[in-house]
Amino acid sequence: MISICRDVERVLISEEEIQNRVRELGRQISGDYRGKRPILVAVLRGAIVFLCDLMRYMSIPVTVDFLSVSSYSGHIQTGVVRILKDLDENIEKRYVILIEDIVDTGLTLSYIIKTLKTRNPAHISVCALLDKRSRRVVDVPVDYVGFEIPDEFVVGYGMDYNQKYRNLPFIGVLRREILQG
Repeated sequence: MISICRDVERVLISEEEIQNRVRELGRQISGDYRGKRPILVAVLRGAIVFLCDLMRYMSIPVTVDFLSVSSYSGHIQTGVVRILKDLDENIEKRYVILIEDIVDTGLTLSYIIKTLKTRNPAHISVCALLDKRSRRVVDVPVDYVGFEIPDEFVVGYGMDYNQKYRNLPFIGVLRREILQG
């Protein structure tokens, strides 16, 4: 991990800060959805670590499914969203909580929400670990936010750059030389 950490300019959010906030989110969602059985839909791959920790802090029954979309090439957003892996579960009349690693421009999330609404869920809410509100192009509802962050390229805790750095236990800012390399 030492060589990976050399690529990180600085730690933006520590492992301890993440776990404390994820615990709070799990408790909040559990309270809001008491008496319901929501389906947690993780947007792969970046949200998988967040999903795993979040559901361990939830005290209500949940089911889990996954959706994989692509709108990036490296660190450049292409503007075209493609579904690579669709849901296995039927979400009709279900309470859906989309689990996102990061909300940036809102374009991808907007596409996902529009797509899922055509399947007639009872309700869709969004839980994002990170929110880059300063980059928002499309106004999207984010019901639960872990941290609002500045406009910097971050990795760790499931988030990557070219499939690297997902295993970092913290969220770090990637050095510019790595992005330009």
